[in-house]
Amino acid sequence: MAGNGASGDDIRSRPLISQVSRHWRDVFWMGVFMLHLLLVGVALAIMGFNRFREKDRLKIDRFTQMILENQPGLTEDFWPLYAVAGAVGTALAWAWLVLLGSSANNMMKFSVHILTTYLAVISVLCFWQKQFFWGVAFAVGAALQFLYVISVIDRLPFTMLVLQRGVKMVCSLPEVMGVSCAFMLVMLSWLVLWSFGVAGVVALSIGDGGRWWLLVVFCVSLFWTGAVLCNIVHVIVSGMVFLVLIHGGRQATSMPPKPLKKSLRYAVTTSFGSICYGSLFTAAIRTLRWKIRGVRSKIGKNECLLCCVDFLFHLVETLVRFFNKYAYVQIAVYGKNFNRSARDAWELFQSTGVEALIAYDCSGAVILMGTLVGGLVAGTCAGVWTRIKHPDRVMMVGSTSMLMGMILVGLATVVVESAVTSIYICFAEDPVLIQRWDAEFFNKMSEMLHQRLQHRSSRATQVLTSRFDSQTQETAV
Repeated sequence: MAGNGASGDDIRSRPLISQVSRHWRDVFWMGVFMLHLLLVGVALAIMGFNRFREKDRLKIDRFTQMILENQPGLTEDFWPLYAVAGAVGTALAWAWLVLLGSSANNMMKFSVHILTTYLAVISVLCFWQKQFFWGVAFAVGAALQFLYVISVIDRLPFTMLVLQRGVKMVCSLPEVMGVSCAFMLVMLSWLVLWSFGVAGVVALSIGDGGRWWLLVVFCVSLFWTGAVLCNIVHVIVSGMVFLVLIHGGRQATSMPPKPLKKSLRYAVTTSFGSICYGSLFTAAIRTLRWKIRGVRSKIGKNECLLCCVDFLFHLVETLVRFFNKYAYVQIAVYGKNFNRSARDAWELFQSTGVEALIAYDCSGAVILMGTLVGGLVAGTCAGVWTRIKHPDRVMMVGSTSMLMGMILVGLATVVVESAVTSIYICFAEDPVLIQRWDAEFFNKMSEMLHQRLQHRSSRATQVLTSRFDSQTQETAV
């Protein structure tokens, strides 16, 4: 049970954010990220400048003469389209932060219910435009989203309860929303260069295949860069929330001086390599785990399918042990490297039983749905204008604009996810910390944890009984 964690006095006696002597962690990955940023930045500048106000300014077309098409353009033809996506994404992100205190719960419920419909509508539009690949992709996405929501519909009340408390915590720390806004501006600065280069790629005279490959490379780079910035915010906010819970409030006399400044300094220096490393893998593994859990819970007694899904499930669970979002709280508080942080967090959850509660909670998935909706809206706005101006490049501009919107909205939503992860870590470390902060919430979490542990125990008993009966029947035969 969660009560087996360390006591509040023990936790406060550990070296925390303001006291720990920090060492540089995962320096190799920090070097890889910075080198990647430099190389991609140069490539983006070259691609954008090559067709800025003059076709083939840098004579790149001579290297692609075998795959030339007769539809070249200029960078400035497409750059304003990405400005639309950036503006819409920023507006949605700011709206999220502004409405966080009053309408966050309604916004998250809206995201859960609207995403399937939105994906289905875009799929129909893609088929109408004879974009069959994208039509199928969005249709599959809509189907998977629908199946996932159906599989976790009974978990949503508890999920919303956890998210409400995360919002409550964030609203009590207005400075963390300022951090989110600051990193949004940093992301927008990078997106100016990124969209400049990508607009140059879309304007190239090479075939669609060549353009798509270049866009995939630049999108992977943007995803990693965006994930790094989001996780920097994650570490800063997690550290602040953890300290507030440990010390019993933002105004407590035991709170260390300038905790936000110190969290920020550690996040962009000694812990930056760990953030870069974790950002490469964590998001993909989390998403895969949510989908597998949703399918696994609805399989029933199909033993063949259950066996295959169980294999994937245990494989992903092994990866989660080394790549999970709770590592960022350990990084923020104790300054560990990423793999050790992820392992320690997961072992803490398993030893206290809180892992059963985390497995039941869908707060991360709900926040991701809100981020996806923001990205889809940004991509749709850019795509509609592209359909008017350059109908042959709609999917290129629309899909890349969607990624821009997702990252910008993600920088706003990550503050709530950070608060939720810190709450779970504190609940596992010492449930009294949560009880002191919000007694009603503590009682509901404790009750749900008891129910989930009972459910797991009864399920394990059923599996063992079924296997025993099968073996008995085989012996009798």
